[in-house]
Amino acid sequence: MFDHVLLFTIAAGAALWILLGLQARLRLTRAKHPSLQGHAAIARRIARIMPFYEYGGEKLFACDGAPEEVARQRKTDFERLGAHFSDRAPKTLAAGKAIESGVSDASFVNAHRVPFQFRSEVRRTFPLTNLVDASHGNRVRDLDGNWSYDLSGSYGVNVFGHELYKQCLERGFERAQPLGPVLGAYHPVVNDNVERLRRLSGLDEVSFHMSGTEAVMQAVRLARYHTNRPRIVRFAGAYHGWWDGVQVGIGSQRRATDVYTLRDMHPASLKVLQTRRDIAAVLVSPLQTLHPNRAAPGDATLVSGRDGTGGHDRDRYARWLHQLRSVCSERGIALIMDEVFSGFRLAAGGAQEYFGVAADLVTYGKSLGGGLPVGVLCGTHHFMKRYRDDRPMDVCFARGTFNSHPYVMTCMNEFLRHLESPAVASSYEQLHPLWDRRTATLNRALEERDLPIRLANVGSLLTVHYLAPSRYNWMFQFYLRAHELSLSWTGTGRLIMSHDYTEADFAAVSDRFLAAAEKMRHAGWWWHPPKWSDRANRRQILREMLAARLGGYRTLDASGNAVTGRVR
Repeated sequence: MFDHVLLFTIAAGAALWILLGLQARLRLTRAKHPSLQGHAAIARRIARIMPFYEYGGEKLFACDGAPEEVARQRKTDFERLGAHFSDRAPKTLAAGKAIESGVSDASFVNAHRVPFQFRSEVRRTFPLTNLVDASHGNRVRDLDGNWSYDLSGSYGVNVFGHELYKQCLERGFERAQPLGPVLGAYHPVVNDNVERLRRLSGLDEVSFHMSGTEAVMQAVRLARYHTNRPRIVRFAGAYHGWWDGVQVGIGSQRRATDVYTLRDMHPASLKVLQTRRDIAAVLVSPLQTLHPNRAAPGDATLVSGRDGTGGHDRDRYARWLHQLRSVCSERGIALIMDEVFSGFRLAAGGAQEYFGVAADLVTYGKSLGGGLPVGVLCGTHHFMKRYRDDRPMDVCFARGTFNSHPYVMTCMNEFLRHLESPAVASSYEQLHPLWDRRTATLNRALEERDLPIRLANVGSLLTVHYLAPSRYNWMFQFYLRAHELSLSWTGTGRLIMSHDYTEADFAAVSDRFLAAAEKMRHAGWWWHPPKWSDRANRRQILREMLAARLGGYRTLDASGNAVTGRVR
């Protein structure tokens, strides 16, 4: 009898354990975003089997079924633009070609400016490069002496304008010169940097690193160390550096089972955090307020429209962060605010100040170095401690030869002093109204001209949305470049403007932007079949991929007729 009771108890316990496990798994599944952004493993598998194919000949200009007249118009302007770039900057293009043969990053960038179906012909016709040799104000100069307004923002470094960072570098180098590159010991300016960073972040301690990616690595490591939990949560679409411990989708070679990618701004994600006991930290990228659950937009994947013209909702995202803060506090989970990009762009105190939410750990980078590479982690005493008093061998090790480099520290100090100056502090009061007004003014001009483009912004960071379901929206980046606007390699996904843009500067950029859009429309790139949609575009591309995968590429034109293309 006792044996039967024991067996029944064990069986009931096992069944309950399995049931609870299935329930937890179901909660996790519901919390994942239904797109590939929420399913990193599936995204990697699809990326590995996706075939390469491309459009050849006239198909390049009519893959959407455009009539012969429109295709001819497109081809003519495509060749005109190519000739314009070649004639305008021969020295720059020659130097860029030499660099690309030996610098792997340059080769990667030039191969991913546009959707892969168009890659080969675009690279032949537009052999672009980002070589520049001077900057002045808001403009940069290529090797042929051509000046363009800089909308690249140095990947986020340039918050206050090129001239400010030149001054930080000049004064910082002068202050560090007596010591030189003595490493290991601290330059005395470190203490002032720490005190200023503590005031800005509202946190207790600071550690210095050489990049934002390194700062995120240390934040995650410390969170796991102090919670004794293995897993972290990130949100769909967010980017936290190239480290494969947080960059777990396409581009990562690691099968990261210790990272959960959940839905941003969704109650199902909160439920996972409230019920699981294995989560050490939650990573938040404040810039996701502009495009929740989507990766930062780039023209390499711009195969139809790019919707979302409503812009970000500050209050709604703030409410979400407060909910997240409450759950993390309740469950002993570290809330990590990744301000590597957003720090000092949204407010002097970063996203914590802008959204009114305090984090346990905050990462900084980009602009903070005053023009030099840097990563910084700020945190509470509890999370920043790297050893245990009662277990002397149990440590959380993190060092770096170039951490706290004297020249970086002095340039950082110049930047921090500038940030705390009265003039800069007062400028933040009007920062968001100013850029909201500028964006709205340009949007009105686009609407008045019936151009199928709108912009959304968070502060001085803008992104271009396309209202036309065109296969060729990615072409707009080349019209902008031809009108003396310098972009990053991601094209129109992010236009990063510095805070020193005057009304005259922004008006000049707006004029060029509108002229480029008029040229784009005149060339026929925004033509599309009647009643065509983004969904129809995506379906057509899916059919092409399936056909290419099965051994031969066939696509459908606007009339539904099969057309043979080229596969590689």
